[in-house]
Amino acid sequence: MPTAVLNDIRLYYEVHGQGTPLVLMHGFAGTAESWKPQIPDLSARYRLILYDARGHWRSESPRSADLYSHEVFAEDLRALLDHLSAETAVVGGLSMGGVIALTFYFAHPQRVRALILADTGPGFRNPERRATWTRSREAVARLLEEGGMAAFARSKHAELDYYTAPDIMLKHDPIGLAHVNRKVLVMPDSQLIDRLPEVAVPTLVVVGADDVDFLAASEVMARKIPGAAHIVIPKAGHGANVDQPEAFNRAILDFLAQRL
Repeated sequence: MPTAVLNDIRLYYEVHGQGTPLVLMHGFAGTAESWKPQIPDLSARYRLILYDARGHWRSESPRSADLYSHEVFAEDLRALLDHLSAETAVVGGLSMGGVIALTFYFAHPQRVRALILADTGPGFRNPERRATWTRSREAVARLLEEGGMAAFARSKHAELDYYTAPDIMLKHDPIGLAHVNRKVLVMPDSQLIDRLPEVAVPTLVVVGADDVDFLAASEVMARKIPGAAHIVIPKAGHGANVDQPEAFNRAILDFLAQRL
């Protein structure tokens, strides 16, 4: 099981194939396994890099909440790319992973060849919607702390993360996921929204047609990021890569073939 100690924590990662590095970051309560449907097609053309983010399954879950933030997650990615001698990469992510992809881009734009933003959004401009979202994440964090992964897996919240198999879901550290809820899933302001016009690399925005919570966010990103491609995948929900892997993979392969 390949691991490396990066930024003082143990991080699990996988590398498949050769060529231009392509890193994909999973969503909340996901793992590298969430990208299993993508490995055969994408690794045939690219050096596909997958990993478990801190606080998730095979990577370490620091006990202190201070060791979780968008910036920390982005620096974990930087350290992993350094470890793998990948000076530049196509950087993509689904849901939470997409937010980290954007955060990484704004911190290290020279290292990003292209962006793939799947079933994700840049946060909320409306203070009331942001407050409602923050309260919901606090409720999930408390559920994890008080009931553990078993309580989370039985709740409605786990249904939103069905890109993770039930047996793997139970292997997460509930304290790690609680910290992720409070420190990473919460968007403190509209900074990412305001900076979208600054993105200066080829960008693919892809979303499942049934992912109703992220359709509008995807439209905003596609409209504000200069020259962004926007693809809506029919009969796919929040885990579009799992629901319709062939269409998802084709969207990425066609986009990169045209833009790199």
